[in-house]
Amino acid sequence: MATEASSEEAPDAYRRLIEKVQRITNVGNAAGLLSWDQQVMMPDEGTPARSKQLSALSAISHDLLVDDEMGELLDELESSELSDDQAAVVREVRRRYEREARVPTDLVEEISETSSEALPAWKEAKAENDFSTFAPYLEKHVELKREYAEHVDPDRDPYEVLFEDYEPYLSLERAEEILDRLKETLVPMIDEIRESDADLAVDAFAGTFEEAEQEALFRDALDFLGYPWERGRLDTAPHPFSMGTTFDARVTTRYDESDPLDGLMSTVHEFGHATYTLGLPDDAYGTPLGQARDLSVHESQSRLWENHIGRSKAFWEAFLPTFKEHFPQSEGVTVEEAYEAANQVYEDNVIRVEADELTYHLHIVVRFEIERALVSGDLDVEDVPEVWNDKYEEYLGIRPDTDSEGCLQDIHWSHGNFGYFPTYSLGSVMAAQLFAAAEEDVGDLDGKIREGDFDDLHEWLTENVHRHGQRYETNELVRKATGGDFTADAFVEYVTDKYGELYGLESA
Repeated sequence: MATEASSEEAPDAYRRLIEKVQRITNVGNAAGLLSWDQQVMMPDEGTPARSKQLSALSAISHDLLVDDEMGELLDELESSELSDDQAAVVREVRRRYEREARVPTDLVEEISETSSEALPAWKEAKAENDFSTFAPYLEKHVELKREYAEHVDPDRDPYEVLFEDYEPYLSLERAEEILDRLKETLVPMIDEIRESDADLAVDAFAGTFEEAEQEALFRDALDFLGYPWERGRLDTAPHPFSMGTTFDARVTTRYDESDPLDGLMSTVHEFGHATYTLGLPDDAYGTPLGQARDLSVHESQSRLWENHIGRSKAFWEAFLPTFKEHFPQSEGVTVEEAYEAANQVYEDNVIRVEADELTYHLHIVVRFEIERALVSGDLDVEDVPEVWNDKYEEYLGIRPDTDSEGCLQDIHWSHGNFGYFPTYSLGSVMAAQLFAAAEEDVGDLDGKIREGDFDDLHEWLTENVHRHGQRYETNELVRKATGGDFTADAFVEYVTDKYGELYGLESA
């Protein structure tokens, strides 16, 4: 679908608005590349310069967005006749403008600089199991983000304001309702699984799997799924992520020589993010119509590919031979055993990114509750490790032995990303709803996956999600794609059926 961003029929004010927005986007994308480099390739001693560079770009982007002309153009366009696409662009720009116009530039710079300085401190703290190394940066981030929220809207819950940076069109109340539904569903299900007599092949991939061969395997997996290397690349990072544009969407992964499934599923997950970015319309680049809807939708794409594809039996029927080519020691593993290994529910896993599909959401709940308490002032930074461990014991029945595998395991707080974590669970729930709709529309997705044919699924996702960019608000996008409002119903049905069969649950 062609964008109307450059249409000759557009009002002059709209064309000028688009020019300004494209410049802001390009500054932001340049900052994104510097951030990618810092996490992937930058020398260890590069932080002092990089923090200043990113801070400067943040300030430039902020100043471009909130200048007087931007406000005047938006006001002029309020009374102009606009197409639906043009109105969507103006809506998105106005939303950002109204938030950022309330925030001083020096605060924007300080947040960016703190984030860049906090990253190496977090890496060191995690490597040395020393929370005190990271604690001052976390405390500063909390203070800065409270100040940021106060500027945006002093009359509202600051955490709610921060949450809207990542999910502006689903209320925090709605997010809490879904998280509560997940707890109500998953806690008893996990308890029943732990009491089950089912004997899954959890050690199907036991042994040593060399890193170099894992990389070759993961590249084959990306080929298998349809990753266009001319618009991307694979690298390693301490915490896997994807970033980029419709012309350059990169993925990162990591390697554990004792657990090849961890890196494989991380790679498939990041592929899901990248394929969303790559599915955005080229001709809308630089405008909201060429940008992802927000993090819940973005996460729905990664979780769809990781869980509904990568952990499916059909995927292992198709991909297991390739796995065995790289690791002949797995020659005796059957499809059923591979499927069971990929979907086991762990009793003692403390690491979120290594979590199974069910306990994963309790990891999210822990982070959500802690960061809400931090932002509200109900929890001091120095008490985070103990509270973290207590909540793990309460929700997951396990207690981290170290802070490195506890409160220091995630990168997000080093970026000051408070309000980000709920989108992981929201995205997982949305993935189930989208996949169910795709199955109904496309038909026999399992059969296509088994044949290594993902063209119809790519086409469905592009048509119903990717190509729209930010044209629709979140719930409207889901409704147009699936025929219903965003709910947790499809997810609950999916996990109940899948894990009921795997573990022989009476409640299924």
